[in-house]
Amino acid sequence: MQTRVAELLGVEFPIVAFSHCRDVVAGVTNAGGFGVLGAVAHSPRALETDLHWIDDEVRGKPYGVDLLLPYKHDQADDDGGELDADTLRQLLPAEQQQFVEDILARYRVPELPEAVERTRGSLNVSTGRVGGLLDVAFAHPIRLIASALGDPPASLVERAHDAGVLVAALAGTAEHARRSNAKGVDVIVAQGTEAGGHTGQIATMVLVPEVIDAVAPTPVLAAGGIARGSQIAAALALGAEGVWCGSIWLTTAEAETHPAVQQKFLAASSSDTVRSRSLTGKPARMLRSAWTDAWEAEDAPPTIGMPGQTLLTASAQQRINRHASEVGSGANELATYFVGQAVGSMNAVRPVRQVMLDLVTEYADAAERFVALLDD
Repeated sequence: MQTRVAELLGVEFPIVAFSHCRDVVAGVTNAGGFGVLGAVAHSPRALETDLHWIDDEVRGKPYGVDLLLPYKHDQADDDGGELDADTLRQLLPAEQQQFVEDILARYRVPELPEAVERTRGSLNVSTGRVGGLLDVAFAHPIRLIASALGDPPASLVERAHDAGVLVAALAGTAEHARRSNAKGVDVIVAQGTEAGGHTGQIATMVLVPEVIDAVAPTPVLAAGGIARGSQIAAALALGAEGVWCGSIWLTTAEAETHPAVQQKFLAASSSDTVRSRSLTGKPARMLRSAWTDAWEAEDAPPTIGMPGQTLLTASAQQRINRHASEVGSGANELATYFVGQAVGSMNAVRPVRQVMLDLVTEYADAAERFVALLDD
């Protein structure tokens, strides 16, 4: 699969794997793909630790880092500057705070033990927070920096190119893709609504050719619902130069997915996801659960814009996850996580290397079928 993206990234297969788990990132890179570490929730110190570990594991093979690059968000001060997390928590609306407490009480989720450190639940979405992560990332031999939400600042593109680092940007519409392309990004990721996490409303099969037409000759990766080699073949047939996939790695042996949530993924069908604002304040596809249903109910208050919703729900999610392994409990009913519609194909726990092998083998089988059709 030697496409332009494979050549740009220096990999055998243009399979780009997004994961918050460093083991998955290193595993994909070592199997001939390209691992990308999602670092939006990392502190600079944690990112330094993970990147140093990845460097040791991949021994010079290429990998990347994905961030929510700075954008205008709802929790800024009057001058557009950043409000710290503690100040933001004090500003969280009482109605939404009470609603979260009511959900936990309704499902009888126990309190956290006193000895357990409470999560802060902050996301690095401001200029100041992201800047520290970028400093760490550029101090390592990364090959790519990706903007997961919105087009990257021109200054970031310039800094990356000066350092010999490629820039990718995710786009959910052709217009989003055009804006990122105008900034000089190297790769556009056309992410269909089937994808897990923050996503738009256009299906991958429709979006990919639209984006290719909009940004040509910039190479495009297809994303959203890709969990099989035949889907990689379909993406390349549409004109994509490779794929970006995230959900499929959540049920690998190396993944850090909560065990209870992973079991839910393995049992889920492709109809068991929903786009919800209930965790981040922006529409994100995740496993449907009692938690997402509660926020969709008629009596539910509106969610808070990013990053306020994350701050609002972080402690509750920590309580839910601590007790989610108690099958049949209220916490288990509430447990959820970001995942795409490909969850219906994620039916067994496999090592990362096996997933890569299966993807490549299935792609080769599909390519042979294409050739046979041409011969006929």
